[in-house]
Amino acid sequence: MSRQSLHAALAALDGIILGKPRQLRLALTCLLARGHLLIEDLPGTGKTTLAQALARVLGLSFARIQFTSDLLPADILGIAVYDRERGGFQFHPGPVFHQLLLADEINRSTPKTQSALLEAMAEGQVSAEGETRPLPQPFFVIATQNPSSQVGTFPLPESQLDRFLMRIHLGYPDPEVECRLLAGTNPRQRLAELPCLLSEAGLLALQGGVDRVQATAALIAYVQRLVQHTRQLPDCLHGVSPRGALALLQAARAWAFLDGRSHVIPEDVQAVFGPVIAHRLQTTGAEPATAIAQKILDAVDIL
Repeated sequence: MSRQSLHAALAALDGIILGKPRQLRLALTCLLARGHLLIEDLPGTGKTTLAQALARVLGLSFARIQFTSDLLPADILGIAVYDRERGGFQFHPGPVFHQLLLADEINRSTPKTQSALLEAMAEGQVSAEGETRPLPQPFFVIATQNPSSQVGTFPLPESQLDRFLMRIHLGYPDPEVECRLLAGTNPRQRLAELPCLLSEAGLLALQGGVDRVQATAALIAYVQRLVQHTRQLPDCLHGVSPRGALALLQAARAWAFLDGRSHVIPEDVQAVFGPVIAHRLQTTGAEPATAIAQKILDAVDIL
């Protein structure tokens, strides 16, 4: 499966999510890097539509969970039900056993339910009813999150946030784009027309291609200097962990792969730095994490 298929997928997505080419590319980069995606924004900005469109063009099995305050871990993972005919309990898998899982409004559920996804996102498996069960591959979680200022939300703990490779914001469309949106067909109605442009085997092969993208010693040193800077800023209570540094390098590899290069350049790191790093920064609150991430890029020389 060639990179041309990826660019065709981006073009198809651009016809559904209008005027957001960078966010679409970041979402595809996240999947190629075997990561999970958190989309934080107000209701009605296209978060759910983006997840459904990605599943369709990539040919992935799809499930959606609407997170609410009364949602239980078993509603995500599955449950064992006694079967009289067989004389034993039979496990009924939950929606997590799909290749692309949309966790809609994840911060409207309790921390206990949020944590049910932690093992699945980190290990690609779930432990339920005394057994460990592997999840299908590829496995990709897209979670949507409303701003914490809204009523009835529970903030995601740092350990859960760290499982998301990237956090992106869609935001309101530009006036011109919004006029096109209003004049056209509802994007939800156009989802059924999206072609399937990738196969499961092809997507796995492309993810393997990302792993083969090379990073020189100088590039790795640049990544290390960036994360080291996060640990020295007075605006940050805690800096980025080594796991965050690995996530940054892998996302940069995927960005380079989309550009058709076999090696990472500093511009790849800079392109993904904010979405990968900002939600991992524990700040004093004096300045938004996205602004701090940009300050870090400005302060650290490439050499």
